[in-house]
Amino acid sequence: MKIEQADKKDYPALLNVWETSVRATHNFLNEADISFLKPLILEQYFDAVKLRCVKNAQGTILGFCGVSEKKLEMLFVLPQNRGQGIGSSLCRHAIESMDVAYVDVNEQNPQAIGFYKHLGFRIIDRSPIDGQGKPFPLLHMKLD
Repeated sequence: MKIEQADKKDYPALLNVWETSVRATHNFLNEADISFLKPLILEQYFDAVKLRCVKNAQGTILGFCGVSEKKLEMLFVLPQNRGQGIGSSLCRHAIESMDVAYVDVNEQNPQAIGFYKHLGFRIIDRSPIDGQGKPFPLLHMKLD
């Protein structure tokens, strides 16, 4: 699986991956939450991380990750491509090539918690609110 750098021209496709993935996996978010986050993702968060992505043979982005200072800030895969090793490959790449040792996971997303535990992360702390101050608890995880 080839992992490559993503840049500004990829932002619309990355945003599509983010939104479709969030709608499939973040049942605790409502439409207002997604509408609130969407411009932040596009206008601020993508620029704040080093982005890597996986594309298919046609050049369609199937998944991506964003890293900042040893922390995996985002990891999203198109729902129809989950379970194909894309997320695991991106996460391993982030650990091995981008020095990732930390990740925060929404407590209401048990699949993600299990995914990161399977990859060697363990819970080290908990916050009752997310980065935007919303009541979505975060589990802070560290690579063992």
